[in-house]
Amino acid sequence: MATQQQFAELASQLRGTLAVVREMARAMPPDCPPASAGVLSAISRNGEIRMSRLAELLDIDMSVTSRHVAHLAERGWIERAPDPLDRRSRLLRLTALGDLALRTAQDHVAEVLAERLSDWPDEDVERFTDLLDRLRTGFCEPRPLPRTNT
Repeated sequence: MATQQQFAELASQLRGTLAVVREMARAMPPDCPPASAGVLSAISRNGEIRMSRLAELLDIDMSVTSRHVAHLAERGWIERAPDPLDRRSRLLRLTALGDLALRTAQDHVAEVLAERLSDWPDEDVERFTDLLDRLRTGFCEPRPLPRTNT
């Protein structure tokens, strides 16, 4: 297992990636900011989805989710349809316009990454992608809370 100092250095490097995230956000098309792209991406990955499940996946409050959904529906990027299993609920789905908006946003970000990482060998890009996925997965899996001595 890595040492405490190695984990401290990793934490420092991860804080440094905020500049990368900010630059990718600036690359997004003006009509599809990162939050909108995140919602579109979650719906795209999960298919038809209830708003409550979307809020859970995005780890945001239901009222915030509702505002995002309203914004995307106004743009015609998602549809809200009655849930046949529970008429009080709505199922959200991506429209063709929403799919196009998401792909356009993803393409803009991919162009920035391709430009900035043009000197990276393909194997490094693939390995880094795998490691980031592993890191994300490690944080997304439920873990028992550490015990505290009281």
